[in-house]
Amino acid sequence: MLMGKAGQESFRSITRSYYRGAAGALLVYDITRRETFNHLTSWLEDARQHSSSNMVIMLIGNKSDLESRRDVKREEGEAFAREHGLIFMETSAKTACNVEEAFINTAKEIYRKIQQGLFDVHNEANGIKIGPQQSISTSLGPSASQQNCRDLGSDAGCC
Repeated sequence: MLMGKAGQESFRSITRSYYRGAAGALLVYDITRRETFNHLTSWLEDARQHSSSNMVIMLIGNKSDLESRRDVKREEGEAFAREHGLIFMETSAKTACNVEEAFINTAKEIYRKIQQGLFDVHNEANGIKIGPQQSISTSLGPSASQQNCRDLGSDAGCC
């Protein structure tokens, strides 16, 4: 979601239209680049200003596979998320560690808010559209993302 300074402002004006009608958002920063973390407050203000107060926002620290190049401590991401009422995870898009879980956890939180009556599922302006009803199957094995986290070893910092 974050870009270099040259294209950042024009990108922001485009993204503002996507916030309207969104039930959830992933706010992503690069754990190896502090400047991306430093811009989170501005991006979060944008998201909250242009969206429903019930929108679920998950904070993602990406590139957890690059622990040796880490510039933002996990605890800093956790503290920012706690302070702003966000869900927090670290992921690695390269290895797929926790990527699937980030989307699943966001969807679970949206579903929880639907059950609480905070989203009207009959009003598509809330960013939710009910599709055809299907049975939900569960997998007994680990997801591909969980397996990739295990492949990295216990010091990968993402699981």
